[in-house]
Amino acid sequence: MTNTTTAAISSVTLEVADPAAATAFYAALGLGDAVRVRAGDAPSTGFRGFTISLVVAQPSTVDALARTALDNGATVLKPVEKSFWGYGGVLQAPDGTILKIASSAKKDTGPATRQIDDVVLLLGVENVKATKQFYVEHGLAVARSFGSKYVEFDTRGSRVKLALYSRKAAAKDAGVDPAGTGSHRIVVNGTSSFTDLDGFVWEA
Repeated sequence: MTNTTTAAISSVTLEVADPAAATAFYAALGLGDAVRVRAGDAPSTGFRGFTISLVVAQPSTVDALARTALDNGATVLKPVEKSFWGYGGVLQAPDGTILKIASSAKKDTGPATRQIDDVVLLLGVENVKATKQFYVEHGLAVARSFGSKYVEFDTRGSRVKLALYSRKAAAKDAGVDPAGTGSHRIVVNGTSSFTDLDGFVWEA
């Protein structure tokens, strides 16, 4: 399939057991327009194969958002700390979604804010090269690619960016075991409907 435009991702929809609680959680983080929820109880165990990254400008913003998430019931998978690549940590929302909050900066350069610069949906896939080709054939242009390890697509104008990692690498980055079965419990809201090679569903 070619020339099918899916480049615009308006939001993602999470399938959760308690939509009211999940709506409040993501609204507290300022993600109401990017992360939507709906009721869903499809069987799902272990790693669901994706993470959502909140990319921000400086450490104080990471701290502010992480504090809000924890105050609203999130748990720590990787503590917020400085590393060679920047500053950040990994949390798990009450509904089970894994959130990475990070900045490439190691020091604050301005007043503390709660601004999220980018929301990135990272899919952990079995075959990065094959899935990359699948999305290219569905209209997505590649912005950055590091062989068969990592791919980032050009989704300019979208509220949510899309990237690919191997499932094992994505799980390691999140601090969880890569094993998991059942539903991903996420739907990508794009401009056409299809299911990718790893079972991630897109809905127009």
